[in-house]
Amino acid sequence: MKRIGNIYEKICDINNIKLAIIEASKGKRSQTRVSHILKDIDFFANKIQEILLSKNYIPSQYIKKSIVDSSSGKQREICKPKFFPDQIIHWALILQIKNIIMRGMYFYNCGSIPNRGSSFCQKAMEGWIRKDVFGTKHCLKMDISKFYPSINNELLKQSFRRIIKDKDCLCLIDSIINSHNGLPIGNYTSQWFANYFLQSVDHFIKEDLKIRYYVRYIDDMVLLDSNKKKLRKARRRISDELKLIGLNVKSNWQIFSINKRPIDFLGLKFYRAYTTLRKRNSLRIKRRIKKIYMKDFLNYRDACATISYWGWIKRTNSYNFYIKNFKPYVSICLARKVVSNYGKRKNI
Repeated sequence: MKRIGNIYEKICDINNIKLAIIEASKGKRSQTRVSHILKDIDFFANKIQEILLSKNYIPSQYIKKSIVDSSSGKQREICKPKFFPDQIIHWALILQIKNIIMRGMYFYNCGSIPNRGSSFCQKAMEGWIRKDVFGTKHCLKMDISKFYPSINNELLKQSFRRIIKDKDCLCLIDSIINSHNGLPIGNYTSQWFANYFLQSVDHFIKEDLKIRYYVRYIDDMVLLDSNKKKLRKARRRISDELKLIGLNVKSNWQIFSINKRPIDFLGLKFYRAYTTLRKRNSLRIKRRIKKIYMKDFLNYRDACATISYWGWIKRTNSYNFYIKNFKPYVSICLARKVVSNYGKRKNI
C-alpha cells in the first residue's frame, strides 16, 4: 500500500482544529471546561495550532477511574484525557488520518467506525445465517484477552509507518501512543488505533484462511462456515497469528452448530429465524425501566436510557417483552420530548 505524506500541515490547519473542537465538544457542551472554549473558539484554535506547529505537544496526565461495565460485568480502567488540549488534538489527528486507516479496513470490522455500529453488524449476521443455511452451519466465536491494555506500543508505531511517511504526523502519533502502556480506554484515538492494529489479522482470516463469513466487533470475532474442521484449524492459526503481535485468545472460545444453539453476540442471541435480547440484558432493561417508573418525573438521563433500550427492543423479536415489561411503565414519546427539550436548553 502506498504511504501517504503531507498530513501534518492539514492537521495544523485552523479549520481542521475548529472542526476538531466542535466534534470533541459534542455531548459535553454544558460542561464549564468545554463551554468557555466554545465561546472563544478562534482564540483556543490558535492556541492549539501554536502547540502543534511548535511540535512540543506532550500529552497531559490521564484522570483514571475504575468502572464496572453494566453489560458484561467486567471491571475496566478508564483513562480520561483533558479536553484542552488533548481531546482536541486527538480529534484533529483522526480527522486527517481516518480515511488513510479505512483504505485497508475489512468491510465487516465493526464497532467505533462511522456507520458500522452494532445494528450494521446485526444486519450482516442475520442476513448470513438466514440466507445461507448450509454455509453458516457452524460457528467459531472467540475474543481477545485484555485487548486494549495488551496492544504492543512499539508494534503499533511500526505499523503506522507502513501507511504514513509524514515524520511530523508519526511523531504526533508516537507521543499519543507513548502516553500509556497499551491503549488507554477513553482516548478517541484508541478505538481507531485498535481497529487498525488488527487489520492484518482480518485480512489473514479472509484471504489466507478463506473463511466464508467473518465479522469482528472490536475484539470479539465470529466466524461462520460449513466445515467444522476448517474452523478448528482456523482457531489455531488465528491464535498463532495474534501471538505474533503480542495478543492472546481467551480460553472460552467455542465452536458449535447454529442449528443446535444460538450465537450469543453483541448482547443479542441470533437464531436461524429470529433474534432476541441476551437474558442478562433483558433483565437489566426490565429492572431499570421499573426504577424509572417509580420516580416522580422522567429526567434527561432516564429518558436517554429509555430511548436506548427501545432501540435494542425494536431491533429484535422482543414484542412480548415490550408489551409486558416496557410499554406499561414508560412512554417513548415522553422520553423523546424530554431529550429534545434538554437539547434546546443546553444547545447540544
